[in-house]
Amino acid sequence: MNLTERRERYRAILAGDRCVHPASVFDPLSARAAEDLGFEVGMFAGSIASGTVLGAPDLIVLTLSEFAQQIHRICRAGTLSLMVDADHGYGNALNVRRTVEELETAGVSALTIEDTLLPLSFGAGGEGTLISVEEGVGKMKAALSGRQDPALVIAGRTSAIRTGGIPEAVKRVKAYTEAGVDAVFLAGAQTKAEIGAVRAETNIPLLLGGAGGELADLDFLGANGVRVALQGHLPFQAAVKAAYDTLKALRDGVAPADLSDKLVSPELLGQLTRRDDYNQWIKEYMG
Repeated sequence: MNLTERRERYRAILAGDRCVHPASVFDPLSARAAEDLGFEVGMFAGSIASGTVLGAPDLIVLTLSEFAQQIHRICRAGTLSLMVDADHGYGNALNVRRTVEELETAGVSALTIEDTLLPLSFGAGGEGTLISVEEGVGKMKAALSGRQDPALVIAGRTSAIRTGGIPEAVKRVKAYTEAGVDAVFLAGAQTKAEIGAVRAETNIPLLLGGAGGELADLDFLGANGVRVALQGHLPFQAAVKAAYDTLKALRDGVAPADLSDKLVSPELLGQLTRRDDYNQWIKEYMG
């Protein structure tokens, strides 16, 4: 895998003047579909990893090694620039450094480290809290120190805009920028006013979570420093529903032939599994 080349493509997006939507992917076939359809970036979220690998909710029960293994499978399947949500880095600053080492080796082009206290502590009642700015800065510095390929993008991530408002978000964005991160992911941003207020205080590239409502305006986002804006994780949700509905239909007695219009075509499956490549290799190497 030429990992540096795909990381440089991601950096070119950060250095540009437009905002792109990434493809939410969860396995090799979904990543190949995104690449074939022309997406510049793939996104593999921690929540989707937990669902895909464990069948568990997003409660930080997934381990770093499980996350890295699925990332490696995705990255080796093609050349899509993959960004991932590395949550809190699986522990303290030393764990963050190890997380960067493992995910860089797995093939990511960009990763985010957030400043949320995770996993939830006893008595938290399901509400997440932020670690101190000082601890957050330490984590960002540790992440940067663990990077071997300078093309790898390391982004800070904060949900301060929802828990502490714009002033707290600006303070943390400035602190993480000074620590040396390449971008900042603003989790929970919902309005143009919030984006504009943060942008007025910093020039670092911004990344956004589910950019719906008034933040669906790509022109506005591009003009205000947002370079990547997620659209949720619909492909995984659609895949789960399709599998469930198909299994239910079969269990209820529907004949397999009656489900043919809901199945992937042999041509598309052959494309995504790269069947033509394998046929050529069989001819060349196996006589």
